[in-house]
Amino acid sequence: MKFLSGSNFRSSRSKIILMLFLVLSFASARGLAQMTREKAPAISERIFFGGNFGLQFGTVTNIQIAPIVGFWLRPRIAVAVGPEYQYYKDPYYKTNIYGGKAYVEYVVIKNISSVLPIGGNTGIFLHLEDEILNMEAYQINSYERVNVNTVLGGVGISQQIGRRSAVNLMFLWVLDDSGYNLYNNPEIRISFAF
Repeated sequence: MKFLSGSNFRSSRSKIILMLFLVLSFASARGLAQMTREKAPAISERIFFGGNFGLQFGTVTNIQIAPIVGFWLRPRIAVAVGPEYQYYKDPYYKTNIYGGKAYVEYVVIKNISSVLPIGGNTGIFLHLEDEILNMEAYQINSYERVNVNTVLGGVGISQQIGRRSAVNLMFLWVLDDSGYNLYNNPEIRISFAF
């Protein structure tokens, strides 16, 4: 994680709206007729929890906790929100980073075995996320707290490990320029949902 000084964070609402429109357009073009035929489960079955937890120790210490709560809008479209906290320290800098994120996911393939005969219950999904974090950054001869808005998008693989639980591997790319380089491209994440 690199922190670079930059201008005040810029609004990425238009980019988020554009990406959301593209994802939802793809979803409707890909399977709107199929989604309307699939029966939606009860409300209590459509709520899910999860998130990710990260640890890195050594010259650079980075501890991250990011729980989420989500809801399946349709059988293939999920939305989720949650808080995020990070503690970051390197030999020259340390900060507490906090904020939140919201994302939308579209399941492109529910079970890859229906396309390729490989067995298992593995799915492929598209992920679009908007994250706002508050952190200390170097601003004209001093450190000040700033808000950093980052939009990430990419693809993921979901392996079901129970009736309502899964482990996800995601490859995300930064889609906007906030002036701060918080993530490598691609950002690789492992998350859990239950």
